[in-house]
Amino acid sequence: MNKGRLIVFSAPSGCGKGTMLEEICKDDKFSCSISATTRAPRVGEVDGVNYHFLTREAFEKLIAEDGMLEYAQYCENYYGTPLKPVNDMLDAGKNVILEIEVQGAMKVKALRPDALLIFVLPPSIAELRRRLLKRGTEELDVIEKRVSQAAREIDEAVNYDYVIVNDALEDAVADFKAVIKAESLKTEFAAEQIHEVKKNA
Repeated sequence: MNKGRLIVFSAPSGCGKGTMLEEICKDDKFSCSISATTRAPRVGEVDGVNYHFLTREAFEKLIAEDGMLEYAQYCENYYGTPLKPVNDMLDAGKNVILEIEVQGAMKVKALRPDALLIFVLPPSIAELRRRLLKRGTEELDVIEKRVSQAAREIDEAVNYDYVIVNDALEDAVADFKAVIKAESLKTEFAAEQIHEVKKNA
């Protein structure tokens, strides 16, 4: 069985990455990695579904044993990607998607040059602001901070392999699948297929 591909998926807040991933992961060829954290579960969150909720000691033990693909501290809690579940899914032939921010993405890129990095853009900053306002969940000053943060993150898109604009959801998902298909046809992944064709001469 061919190994799956490690895919890093980043996007600023408000770009619709959650909705995109929900649609993409309906296809059983894809699996979204579940991050680990030391923060307490929020109401309605389920261990092993939303996050792997770990004690600080357990998380630090994984770090010491090189068991984290990437991790960071935020508001005195650890967040990161456990390595073993990712490798297990890749070995089973699944394409594993890591939904992580830019800093974590660059760490993965350094550790795993085989990873495919995809950045999702909004159609424009104005549209991003409109989407965040439409949510109606945050004050205007918080939204403006998110927009400023998004602009900084978008500057990092040049460090990714592909950029997809999420204007219409169906088109963005189709673009994502087109990228994965094109990557699978690269000669570097076709040695086995080339060998099979020659064998049956």
